[in-house]
Amino acid sequence: MKKLLLGILGISMLTTSCNNNDDESTTSALNLDITGLEDLGSDYVYEGWAIVNGEALSTGRFSVNSMGELSQTSFVMSKSQLNATTTFILTIEPAVGDVPEPSSVHILAGNFSGNAGTLSVSHSAAFGNDFTNSTGKFIMATPTDGGSMDNEESGVWFLDNSGASPVAGLSLPVLPSGWKYEGWAVINGTPVSTGTFTSVSGIDDNGMFSGTTMSPPFPGEDFLQAAPMGLSFPTDLRGKTIVISVEPSPDNSPAPFSLKPLVKAISAIEMTHSVVSMDQNLNSLPTGSFFR
Repeated sequence: MKKLLLGILGISMLTTSCNNNDDESTTSALNLDITGLEDLGSDYVYEGWAIVNGEALSTGRFSVNSMGELSQTSFVMSKSQLNATTTFILTIEPAVGDVPEPSSVHILAGNFSGNAGTLSVSHSAAFGNDFTNSTGKFIMATPTDGGSMDNEESGVWFLDNSGASPVAGLSLPVLPSGWKYEGWAVINGTPVSTGTFTSVSGIDDNGMFSGTTMSPPFPGEDFLQAAPMGLSFPTDLRGKTIVISVEPSPDNSPAPFSLKPLVKAISAIEMTHSVVSMDQNLNSLPTGSFFR
């Protein structure tokens, strides 16, 4: 009887050991180390995708807190699928009512080289550009007030008027589907949108603060009416900061997204109608790595 019990116990231990070995041999972890992501709020999340034989497989979802910390950095996958993964893509997805495939809002991507890879916005599966060639110019003016020369320091237009006729003041890469540019004036600590746009040589989609005269065919805004709560229009943009951001579409927040490739603090003595050149702000772009 004692030998029988020992035999049963041995079989049980062997079975358990085999099951454990099977579990260990069939799953593995994809690990992420990413900086520069922002808190998306309660309506959106980040989701990773492993590209296996041309097919996108979800690796899992996570959020980011106000400190930029990921809620999860390690994701269990089938070992065979993880070993066959060639590319990792990070997208922004609706938190509720999402479909089981990647959205068009790709923010980072990278290829495996051995068992690790680098994530960047410049990967062809993300933006396909690192924004290093981005430039910006603008003037302070209020062309929508009917020709009045009052309050010229209360408008910002992304154009260059230094030649015979105005030309586009922004030189920006074409964005992939799922993204738009947006201009901002940070007035007394409050970012106020000048409007979203995809073309640097066309009217943007705002105009809610401008006057009634037709605006120039470039992105920009006159801050003349309908001021947000806590602000008064007309205003004075001297000493304020002008920003060009890259925004997800649909947008996760009425505030500027963390990708801000161009910024400029206007001098307190800047002249109206004079061209102001913007500065690159490429440290605002997220980066990271992944490994298996």
